[in-house]
Amino acid sequence: MENQKKKKSHFPFRLNMLFFSVFFLFSILILRLGFVQIVYGENFKRDLERKEDITVSNPVPRGKIYDRDYRVVVDNIPKSAITFTNIGFSQLEMMQTAKKLAHLIEKKTDMVTERDKRDYWMMKYPDQVNAKITEQEKALYRAKKLTDSDLYQLKLDRITAAELNRLTEKDLEMLAIYREFSKGVKFIPVIVKNEGVSEKEFAVVSENLQSLPGVETTTDWDRSYAFENTLRSVLGNVTKSGDGLPADQLDYFLARGYSRNDRVGKSQLEAQYEDVLQGNKSKVKNITDKEGNVIETETVLPGNKGKDLVLSIDMDLQIAVNKIIDEELWAAKRWPGTRLTDRAYVVLMDPKTGDVLAMSGRKIVKDSKTGRTEMMDDALGTFTTTYSVGSAVKGATILTGYKTGAISPNTYFDDRGIKIKGTPIKKSYTYLGRLNEINALKKSSNVYMFHTAIRIGKGHYEYDKPLNFTNKRAFETIRSSFASFGLGTRTGIDLPNEQTGFKGESKLPGYLLDLVIGQYDTYSAMQLAQYVSTIANGGCRMQPHIVKQIREPARDGETLGPVWKDINPTVLNTIDVKKEWLRRVQIGFKKVMQEPGGTAYKFFEGARYSPAGKTGTAQAFYDGPMRSRFGKEPPPVMNLSLVSYAPSSNPEVAMAVLVPWAYDGKEDNRANLKIGRRVLDTYFRMKGK
Repeated sequence: MENQKKKKSHFPFRLNMLFFSVFFLFSILILRLGFVQIVYGENFKRDLERKEDITVSNPVPRGKIYDRDYRVVVDNIPKSAITFTNIGFSQLEMMQTAKKLAHLIEKKTDMVTERDKRDYWMMKYPDQVNAKITEQEKALYRAKKLTDSDLYQLKLDRITAAELNRLTEKDLEMLAIYREFSKGVKFIPVIVKNEGVSEKEFAVVSENLQSLPGVETTTDWDRSYAFENTLRSVLGNVTKSGDGLPADQLDYFLARGYSRNDRVGKSQLEAQYEDVLQGNKSKVKNITDKEGNVIETETVLPGNKGKDLVLSIDMDLQIAVNKIIDEELWAAKRWPGTRLTDRAYVVLMDPKTGDVLAMSGRKIVKDSKTGRTEMMDDALGTFTTTYSVGSAVKGATILTGYKTGAISPNTYFDDRGIKIKGTPIKKSYTYLGRLNEINALKKSSNVYMFHTAIRIGKGHYEYDKPLNFTNKRAFETIRSSFASFGLGTRTGIDLPNEQTGFKGESKLPGYLLDLVIGQYDTYSAMQLAQYVSTIANGGCRMQPHIVKQIREPARDGETLGPVWKDINPTVLNTIDVKKEWLRRVQIGFKKVMQEPGGTAYKFFEGARYSPAGKTGTAQAFYDGPMRSRFGKEPPPVMNLSLVSYAPSSNPEVAMAVLVPWAYDGKEDNRANLKIGRRVLDTYFRMKGK
């Protein structure tokens, strides 16, 4: 009995200890909950109510481009578009939406790759894909000797062509749509379709937006060209909606606030003036909850379309010059020795302001699809291609002779050919007698320029003796002087990819003689126009430009907006010559075109606008598109050129004409003079209107 009492006495004690422990733990829990609520309650409340602001930018239409008379050259045309914005959808959700959309629109599948098909096949037939992995490979995977990536690649490789052929056209359309969905960055709209969206497609998608999360119907834009292919190579291009930012400039654009799928100018004028044409994007703030769901959208900045460009180009004049070149090139092709003739260039410039009035390049090409020969725009070639131009540079040679003291006004030389030991005789096209620098320009004496070069090089000439120069910097002296006119250097035109030309590397004395008659280094038509403008305006090298004004976008979309910036004339340098010297060269240029015996007189006789200028013929070697047909030694050809300005007393227009590979053989078709006369006649006739 006593033992039973002792045993019973332990039970209440243990029960009390249990109750006490429970009470103690419960008290701690209450204290902890109270502490959390009091100390951290506000933090948890803020977490529950947390919102995130994400601001995204939406593109706006690009600015328009006008010619100098404010006629639209490049515009934006609206077109229907279907877009998708990923606001945090899963891969499965996007696939389901793409499947629904594929039943509502037609989507081209040409961009769907085989890898895309394989990835989709794996998603559509997971059981069949998994069956392609052997038990041995599964064991290797469990042993961590194969990775997830290894297994995925094995599955991809084992999908057969026959299995891929099971994908239907609708599967491929859905896959093409899904590819577009996947390109997007969160909250940034991507174009799903903007080419050929029919009214029916636009309407039916609009009606079903509730069942197509992330999909919207909107208006996109595309560039249109009022003058079709005229000047197209210079106007440049804009990336397409599916291209995104150029890969080689990705960091540049991203650093400036662009999105990866933005459309940007990718060449020439569109690229050069991207900063102003692009405009200010609209900014939209998406407010999300902590799950990433958009709960509110707010417009932060409405955005403005890009600024408009007003060109210095007169499109009527540009079209007229194109037509002249086309007609004269086709006419020249009827002459003997013109199998290689395929292009010509003309630049018209205001010599006092640098305004480029027309820049025309035309090229004969064969259409790869039709096989027909046709004329193509190559205005780009006026400053991106260079050629030896011949005697057109002789005005710069005479002025360089004056500057260096090699000659002085009214210096005479005999025009007999020059014979350097071991080389063929170098002479003019015929013996021109004894003449001064003015008549040397008028009649285009090569020998006069040779003697000038010899004096610049401080050499001593004797018939059939070696010729050496004590002035070892003669080449640099002449090239530096030529560059002050714009020859052999960048003109500064407001377009990318300008070429300076080729400079001969050898410095043998005979090549210095070739240099001063334009048969050693190469120049572009734009350089020739800048050079002759410098002579025409009294010695100022003007920077050529094709953009005359930048204007704010018009609010009503029709009239011109206010001027944002005028492109003022820029003098790059003035040539270091006396006015008297320049005047003598101008007289020589005038005699070339207005006095019997001048090399251009027969073509410009009777021109009422008083032209002045210089002709050029250069012996060269063909290096055009058919060069590969001729093996190691290309055929010799003749390049033709012409520089001019008018009126000679108060010039308002300067012109450069360049016809590379104009002929081979002895039949001179004079295409440079025929083009030049018609172009200047047209300019002054149109000006009179």
